[in-house]
This record gives sequence, C-alpha cells and structure tokens, in this order.
Amino acid sequence: MTPNSEVPYGTLDLMVLKTLAGLGPLHGYGIARRIEQVAEGSLALNQGTIYPALLRLEQKAWIKSEWGTSENNRRARFYAITATGRRRLAAEASSWERTVAMVNRLLATD
Repeated sequence: MTPNSEVPYGTLDLMVLKTLAGLGPLHGYGIARRIEQVAEGSLALNQGTIYPALLRLEQKAWIKSEWGTSENNRRARFYAITATGRRRLAAEASSWERTVAMVNRLLATD
C-alpha cells in the first residue's frame, strides 16, 4: 500500500492525543513514526503536518511540552497529554465512533 500524505480532516488531533495517552511523553518525530506504524503504511506524516498540530494542541492546553534528550542524545521537545487533553480525547473518540457508525450504516444501505 502506498502511503497517503493526506491526513483525514479532523483526525490528526485525535491520533496525537491517543498516541500520547497510550505511550506517555514523546518527541514529535516519535509521535509521527508511531502513528505511521499503527496506520500500517497507509499514512505518511511529515514535519509540516505534525509540528503545526502539536503547536495547536499545546495552545489549546491539551498537551504540554518540555525540553529533554532523545534516545540518540539530541535535544528534543517532548510532548505529554494533559488532564484537559484526556477529557478531550474521550469526547473526540466518542464523537468519532458515532461518526464512523453512521457512515457505515449509510454505506450498508442499498
């Protein structure tokens, strides 16, 4: 399968929040690679996609960041989900599940 650089509208925030909730603090590159890994090659994220999303989420106080050292001993900004972000993740996941169920019902009709 060829990676698609187009992230479905409204899903990147949910993917980032879910990744941080599940794995704990990560740097931007690690978040992007984990999302790509879970997407099994159907999605490709670049710096122009992931970093604006991280900035947007931080401005909304859904995530926080601090400087640290990466596994290859380089300075990196690590992001972590906040309590507000966890509440937002729960709301967004519920909304997304309802949307997917509705679309599936529409696709199943003749």
